[in-house]
Amino acid sequence: MKPETVNKLKISANAAKYDVSCASSGSNRPNSGKGLGNAAPWGICHSFTEDGRCVSLLKLMLTNYCIYDCAYCANRKSNDIRRTTFAVKEVVDLTIEFYRRNYIEGLFLSSGVIKNPDYTMERMVSVAKDLRIKQNYNGYIHLKSIPGASDELQQQAGIYADRLSVNIEIATENNLKMLAPDKNFDSILNPMNTIKNKIIENKEERRKFRHTPRFSPAGQSTQLIVGATPDSDKHILNLAGDLYDSKNLKRVYYSGFIPVNSYDKRLPALKEPPLKRENRLYQADWLFRFYHFSIDEIVNDEYPDLDLEIDPKLSYALRNPWIFPVDINKASYETILRVPGVGVLSAKKIILGRRYSKLNLSNLKKIGVVLKRAKYFITCNELKAPTINELLPENVRRILLKENRPVKQFNKSLYKQLSLFPVN
Repeated sequence: MKPETVNKLKISANAAKYDVSCASSGSNRPNSGKGLGNAAPWGICHSFTEDGRCVSLLKLMLTNYCIYDCAYCANRKSNDIRRTTFAVKEVVDLTIEFYRRNYIEGLFLSSGVIKNPDYTMERMVSVAKDLRIKQNYNGYIHLKSIPGASDELQQQAGIYADRLSVNIEIATENNLKMLAPDKNFDSILNPMNTIKNKIIENKEERRKFRHTPRFSPAGQSTQLIVGATPDSDKHILNLAGDLYDSKNLKRVYYSGFIPVNSYDKRLPALKEPPLKRENRLYQADWLFRFYHFSIDEIVNDEYPDLDLEIDPKLSYALRNPWIFPVDINKASYETILRVPGVGVLSAKKIILGRRYSKLNLSNLKKIGVVLKRAKYFITCNELKAPTINELLPENVRRILLKENRPVKQFNKSLYKQLSLFPVN
């Protein structure tokens, strides 16, 4: 590899690290034996960065030059940073070279906006087209759609890419205009509608003509930046829920705001990204997507922000003690899913297992229920531990927080304190 290409790669890969919307599951592009690579529906091999983010693709920016001046972006035009631009052929060659060496199994390509959205999007589409047509590459490709690009280019992108994403970034249009004056919601939501409608249209065409090429088979996603504005978790999750329903999104990614432009007074003075809040939003997202929770049950006017000390499911249970304890042998599937310590798979096993006999403590352990927290919210045969009603919610919270608190190191003072309490 040429030293010039290596230098470009370092700059581009570093510039692309702030975009987290690059999961690769959901596509099925098999190899007939004549091409190179394949994208399986269960995803590809993953590695993890130092901050715990999952990285599965060669993650590049076509260029980190940008005509926009978004306050939260490291690549904004007013920043004095090293800039570089890849030629289309360079990105294609890099992807093929890295794949052949078994370094990667897919490509995530984003870009700053150069000249105008159409010019930038056309170059990105050319990368995907060359990989598919000239290189006969069947591996995973995720393209970051450029807001404001034409519908025609969005449609071309979906023919060659497995997944498209249009990042909305800021949860309210007023705050988006304040931090990114060159952007607006229409330029983001319109491409989402184009992609959604084309996916629906493509599914109908494939029912009639089975050899019709698939359009963005892994769907579309977006990213929301958390902590750059005073938007509450309630507002963020309501927006996410609306995007799932109205745009048929596969995923909404939540990215803790990284203070890269501390000189900009429009931004909050954070010392580090709000990773714990980011994690809680992912957990809440999981609840309303897979656990039959409504968003109002997770966040509402009385509780607009998620509790950072405990997960959203436990927080819901503590705020609604009258629902518990749940009789594992009688409750409905949806009710069992509301029990802290019971996952989707465990709930299904409970429903299946109790058809044959009443479940007891031993059965629940084998099923995989986390009894350390579930025992306060359930009743069943042989389980006589005090529940949330006897202990009261504040005491259950205190107990669980104490049990989950990591012991950093052993010291004599702590030993003396512990020795005052007998061990049963």
